[in-house]
Amino acid sequence: MEEKKRAYISVYDKRGIVEFCRYLLEYGYELIATEGTAQVLKEGGIPVLSAHDLTGYPEPLGGVRAVHPAIYTGIIAGGLTPAQRAEIDETEIYPIRLVVVNLYPFKADMEAGRSFEEAASHIDAGGVALLDAAAKHFLQTVAVCDPDDYDRVLCALAAGCIDEAERKYLMYKAFSYTASYNALVAQYLSHELDIPFPQTLTFTFEKAQDVRYGENPHQRAAIYREPLLKEGSLARAKQLAGPALTYNCVEDLNTALELVKEFDTPAAVASKHCAVVAAAVGESLFDALALLGDDVSHAIVALNGIVDTRVARCLAGKGAEAVLAVGFTPEAMAELAPESGLILMESPNIRSKVQFSTYDMTKIYGGLLVQTYDTSLYGDAEVVSARMPTEAEERALAFNYRVAKHARSSAVVIGDEAHTVGVGTGQANRVRALTFALALAGDRAEGMVAASDGELVTADFIERCHAAGVTAIVANGVLGDGAKAILDEYGMAMRVSGDRHFKN
Repeated sequence: MEEKKRAYISVYDKRGIVEFCRYLLEYGYELIATEGTAQVLKEGGIPVLSAHDLTGYPEPLGGVRAVHPAIYTGIIAGGLTPAQRAEIDETEIYPIRLVVVNLYPFKADMEAGRSFEEAASHIDAGGVALLDAAAKHFLQTVAVCDPDDYDRVLCALAAGCIDEAERKYLMYKAFSYTASYNALVAQYLSHELDIPFPQTLTFTFEKAQDVRYGENPHQRAAIYREPLLKEGSLARAKQLAGPALTYNCVEDLNTALELVKEFDTPAAVASKHCAVVAAAVGESLFDALALLGDDVSHAIVALNGIVDTRVARCLAGKGAEAVLAVGFTPEAMAELAPESGLILMESPNIRSKVQFSTYDMTKIYGGLLVQTYDTSLYGDAEVVSARMPTEAEERALAFNYRVAKHARSSAVVIGDEAHTVGVGTGQANRVRALTFALALAGDRAEGMVAASDGELVTADFIERCHAAGVTAIVANGVLGDGAKAILDEYGMAMRVSGDRHFKN
């Protein structure tokens, strides 16, 4: 039974397979391949036995053929007991010592929006079974699922053997690969069957990059991305300049990104320590950025457009830590080149909205807290004051309520229809949030509106807003005792949103 040493090859991704198999021949392997792979190998001058010739099963029955004794038993033969091996000693089943398999890219079916029937028919069950079997019997059979690992396998063979540590690594790669594949299938099915929160939640993420350090320098960290989320994700943004990212920088970038996505017109957002510092919109990106003023200093800035020379000059020397934008012109890059510590991130699809496959998730100790993304604004809203908001006030209320939605709670935002002048965020109660917002706004609060993420606006809240010159308010929930009377006494307008936007 040991007279032949076989390798089974079945690859959808055929990168480097011809060269890899050419070396396998030199190391004494007999090659068996599925029809598509065998054709590629034969065209490359590699002698190969087709799986059809070995098993007698044609290509349409590939799933059956994968568990044929000549293949599946060959993979697990090295792990059989002496008694089990004796039972097959008289057969033509030989050990398969190397299983080189990568799977049909089911993710492509999910992204293409193919019908359930077509997508389900493409689930690669046979390849998963073979990889798992090879990985389980790692001491006798080596599982290779990644073309990037071909060189390390060949180096091990050149050294004389694939040692146990290397076999365990390839075992890990195979099980990780098939687990990720099955998780994608489960994710697709939960979406197709409209099961938003299944009993067992399976996700898979791809490593995007390491970051310089975690929340603190002694902690390690990395960025992972959702395989199906292609557009507008920070995990897929490209760094063009500046030092390596840190965990905190990534969190700040994401805070700014999530808010800037709210706007379809040119917009600029500044954030620090995962809190919104300021936001503005304008006729152009330059106008929006200019309205942020000194709030850019030491902040993360997100811009939903392309940075040109004029915008770059507005940024230069302001002390921003990082800028995330749709892109940067060559002239803008040259303008910002002297800013050696400035991180520049490019996200061409920054304006894309939340996609079906995404959840808002927070890791908790021993578990995961999962929710759908907050994609609404007002819900069922009504005006509770005697005076209706003016058109300008309505635009201002909507703008500032969007900012409050992404500001850390408790939050109060003061501003007009184009920019914020005071953001009180991350406080234990709305009294403190209002105090900070009004303090930051100062005299600029005159003629502005106030937006609160809170459920209760009190008479004192309205009194303080009126004293600062605020003309209209938007908040969620109900008015406190006597609040409506004071609103109407001062001629202030107030809209109550049906949706609360509390954010930790």
